Amino acid sequence: MASLPFLDTNVFLRHLLQDHADHSPRATLYFDRIEHGGLRVETTLTVVFETVFTLQSFYKHSRPLIRDNVQPLLQLSGIALPGKRRPRRAFDLYTSTNLSFADCLHVAIAEARGVPEFVSFDRGLDRIPGLNRVEP
Repeated sequence: MASLPFLDTNVFLRHLLQDHADHSPRATLYFDRIEHGGLRVETTLTVVFETVFTLQSFYKHSRPLIRDNVQPLLQLSGIALPGKRRPRRAFDLYTSTNLSFADCLHVAIAEARGVPEFVSFDRGLDRIPGLNRVEP
């Protein structure tokens, strides 16, 4: 199977922010091709994390706004993302708790894998129903 083009964080950001006269329209056109033109690309959970982190920390976007803008892009059928359902669970946690997106993503991955224990000193994780946090 041939490799797909890799979609980096800055393409997500330029499309979402519309803050660059040259790059933003090109990024939006690229996403349009992914959605309607049959273009297939791949990305990773680290790109999702970096996108969320940048929107929150640098651009000060709210958690619901980030979820509402990023999640639909990840659901495009033209985007191959290993563990594609995990960001959805992470966004659910991210918008309903004060945990970082990284922690929410870790929990989503652990839940998907059915891990019996989540080893962490982070007591904030105790607020997640069904998560068995233990300390080393």
